[in-house]
Amino acid sequence: DAIITAVGLHEGLWMSCAAQSTGQVQCRLHDSLLSLEVHIQTSRALMVISLLLGFFGIVVSVVGMKCTKVGEEDPVTKSRIAGAGGVLFILSGLCTLAAVSLYATQVTHEFFRESTVPINARYEFGSALFVGWGAASLSVLGGSLLCCSCPARERRGQQYHRQAQPPTAREYV
Repeated sequence: DAIITAVGLHEGLWMSCAAQSTGQVQCRLHDSLLSLEVHIQTSRALMVISLLLGFFGIVVSVVGMKCTKVGEEDPVTKSRIAGAGGVLFILSGLCTLAAVSLYATQVTHEFFRESTVPINARYEFGSALFVGWGAASLSVLGGSLLCCSCPARERRGQQYHRQAQPPTAREYV
């Protein structure tokens, strides 16, 4: 008796969803990896690489932190390990930025392309794109801060000691 119409269609890297006016959301996974468009396959691969780099960045950074006991006998090596974790975070953020931007470029291209699909039925930017850009920015920022924790070469071995003051004339009396 009641006609249910789809209110919104959502498509992502892993599945496509349709939300009806009743509030029900139906999602289905993409059928085949090989049948996907190139931009989706590339974005998927970049996101998986980004997740792996982020995971290894966390592990390396935890080892390089001053509060952990692993390798605490050499603080220079520990700070270099933290710097390596920072590099992994920067690479992870750049992979995320590339994946999200590639997907956004394709959405923009499809939106402005001449087609028979009405404008209100075309895909637009969703919240996941903005979350991805924010996550990439925070990952690059955090990785940069970790890289800055690595000491400069000139300051690495220098120790500053307070020299004894020369005796004054009053001390001799």
